Amino acid sequence: MADRTLVQAIRDALLEEMDRDVRVCVLGQDVGLKGGVFKATEGLQPRFGPDRVLDTPLAESSIAAVAQGLALEGYRPVAEMQFADYIFPAFNQIVNEIAKVRYRSNGDFSCPLVIRAPTGGGVRGALYHSQSVEAYFCHVPGLKVVLPSTPADAKGLLKAAIRDPDPVIFLEPKKLYRAARGPVADGEGALLPLGKAAVVKEGATVSAITYGYLRAVTQEAAVRLEAEGISVEVIDLR
Repeated sequence: MADRTLVQAIRDALLEEMDRDVRVCVLGQDVGLKGGVFKATEGLQPRFGPDRVLDTPLAESSIAAVAQGLALEGYRPVAEMQFADYIFPAFNQIVNEIAKVRYRSNGDFSCPLVIRAPTGGGVRGALYHSQSVEAYFCHVPGLKVVLPSTPADAKGLLKAAIRDPDPVIFLEPKKLYRAARGPVADGEGALLPLGKAAVVKEGATVSAITYGYLRAVTQEAAVRLEAEGISVEVIDLR
């Protein structure tokens, strides 16, 4: 196992899946030449070329629509919205088009794509760089929503999302990009199932349900409560 930050684990997942499957491609603003604003896609375009790592205009609805078209043509696109706050121009495309492909075609078609977006606050990003958008998408039939809290979860769940036959919204807590560090497996050993929560800590008195950056906060609170005789189970929804 390698010791990786969360953003490194995301890059590793993309690299491994692009090596594994030539259908996997990456698109978004600045994902190629610049390597992404947080460097999550750094080094991918030199390795795989501009045909598989596409720099796009700053137009979120177009990024989502192109990703859908690629998915319907048999590719496995991973689209990046530079910040989750700016995903809303693509909301109609995601909710009314991407999410409904399987249902509106009675299962004849699927739309295997991933939309990645840095989410949440804590990095002094002010109004348009600090929002959390997961609740909007959790209520949409046809979408899976992922929000990891550790490097191992980020890598394993992103690999699973890329392989999933349906669309996945993959939200990345940017406060943890370089703050979270831990051991991460290579290759197939890193893979984790989508939709399965993790029991982070067992407890007998109360259960605390958490995800993303707040997992660390919840664990800290659980330790303090233990000192007062309150046994807290911590569950990460992932």
